[in-house]
Amino acid sequence: MPRWRQVADELERRIREGEYAPGTRVPSVLQLQEEFGVASATAQKALGGVRKRGLTYTEPGLGSFVRAQT
Repeated sequence: MPRWRQVADELERRIREGEYAPGTRVPSVLQLQEEFGVASATAQKALGGVRKRGLTYTEPGLGSFVRAQT
């Protein structure tokens, strides 16, 4: 499994289990790089994957936030 997918799956798990509540900011690219030991492009792709799954939204200049689950 690609590394970006592993990071995205972990972020999804944290969101679904309530570790990241709706409206809270998810880790930044830099934070993901440090935590998972991945490159910037990998962290960006992971965040994009979580966004495509409908779990987060991005506010330009502010970061990515957890979307309220329905």
